Amino acid sequence: MYLAKLTVHNSQWRENDQQNQRKNANLLWSSSTWILALLPPDSIEQLLARTQAIAGLTLAELAGQLEVQLPVDLKRDKGTVGQLIEAALGACAGSKAEPDFPHLGVELKTLPIDRYGKPLESTYVCVAPLTGTVLEQFAESWVCRKLQRVLWVPIFAEREIPLAERIIGNGFLWQPSAMQYQALQQDWEELMEQISLGGLDQIRGANGKYLQLRPKAANSKALTTGIGSQGEAVQTLPRGFYLKTSFTSAVLAAQFNLA
Repeated sequence: MYLAKLTVHNSQWRENDQQNQRKNANLLWSSSTWILALLPPDSIEQLLARTQAIAGLTLAELAGQLEVQLPVDLKRDKGTVGQLIEAALGACAGSKAEPDFPHLGVELKTLPIDRYGKPLESTYVCVAPLTGTVLEQFAESWVCRKLQRVLWVPIFAEREIPLAERIIGNGFLWQPSAMQYQALQQDWEELMEQISLGGLDQIRGANGKYLQLRPKAANSKALTTGIGSQGEAVQTLPRGFYLKTSFTSAVLAAQFNLA
């Protein structure tokens, strides 16, 4: 029941869509493989049409259309799912400090869910600045820009399901309500204040109602500069902002009327 709300069966694209895909495609390098990727969409309508076109496909089916081989699992290729969806929809921002579709002001977020439509993990938003943060305002922050308008793409991805068999759900466009915006702003301001006052080591995942700060690094040697308890420069792990599952669960519930 829940899965039916989140996905539609769409096992093939129309022939003319496939022809247009190849005609207007770029080659991008991803996970040591060349993959076929659409040029950026011209409009919100085109972006949503592409989103609907992939809903109901398994990751294997989408990978086949993009001519890329899926890894067996995500242990060494954590970004594979996001890269596949980005390629299929024509995202072009890469790792830049701007939304994935900068000309449309839309950020793309894939969201792994269980059979009941519940998010399986927190959602990464962006890297957190650890120095020079005193004068920054929420409205100018990377967090705010990334979450101004989001295209959510749920992925039915319970851990026992092989990667290739995981199903792409119905993507939808979302903007924060006034209440959500205010809550995110309050979390961001409180976390940034702790960072600027040298309280980085005291921040835990439980801090923040919807937005949390967590270490984000490939390994323990990937250090960056932060602010120590006495205001001095210290070496510390990079941090990232994440949306808690309580937040994304509420977004999904509101969109699909999930109990």
